Amino acid sequence: MPPADRLRDHAGQGATTVAAHRAHRRLRADRARQLADLLRHQLLTDAYPGGTLPHEDTLAADYRASRNTVREALDLLRAEGLVARQPGVGTVVVARKYPHGLDRLMGLAETLHEHGRVTNEVRTTVPVPAPAPVAERLRLAPGSEVLYIERLRRLNGLPLSLDLTYVPLDLGTELLGADLENTDVFRLLESVTGRPLGHAEITLEAVTADAHSAAVLEAPRGAAVLMLERLTHLADGRPVDLEFIRFRGDRIAMSGSLHRSL
Repeated sequence: MPPADRLRDHAGQGATTVAAHRAHRRLRADRARQLADLLRHQLLTDAYPGGTLPHEDTLAADYRASRNTVREALDLLRAEGLVARQPGVGTVVVARKYPHGLDRLMGLAETLHEHGRVTNEVRTTVPVPAPAPVAERLRLAPGSEVLYIERLRRLNGLPLSLDLTYVPLDLGTELLGADLENTDVFRLLESVTGRPLGHAEITLEAVTADAHSAAVLEAPRGAAVLMLERLTHLADGRPVDLEFIRFRGDRIAMSGSLHRSL
């Protein structure tokens, strides 16, 4: 074989080896991500009540993965702040996410009552002219006033969510003297109106924490937070509560039950 052909052949083999190595690394990264998803679910459902994960060899055998894949998966969970490595102990759970259901219309204290005490730091309660999108969604005349409420909500003392709430002023006036520090707005609205809440329209998305939200939630600036936008109606259909709720994504997990209907 001429030298030039041998050189081209050698270069081709080298390129093939590099490509195979990259493909192998991508495959392992894919498997690590898949394993991290499975382990995260176990963490969120308290599958390790003692707070310590099984040894890497045990995880590798249980999930039919290599130890390198297990290590990469645990690295992903460490980066999320869910687990940590403790010398002489192993990998331990250092943080947990609390389940927040999306298939029932409940206030935060009602939703998380099994996990501790929810308290509210009421930062603002003030009547304001309704911004046009707020007036439209609450079916108010342009320029109508609403009660604007801003609350920092804590679970067992830890910041969990920053809630921005708009309520029509005819109902909001009744809330000004209410115990907003210890009572969900949902319960207060039902008490004020004498009618039950009916349904809500929700949108859930991840947004970047602005400087103000990050500071209030004690989260890193620029961290991703879960934004729940919820418009709640009374049973008769009247919209009475428009909320923009920023949850710390490292402390809450949204869940629900969906049924297929064609």
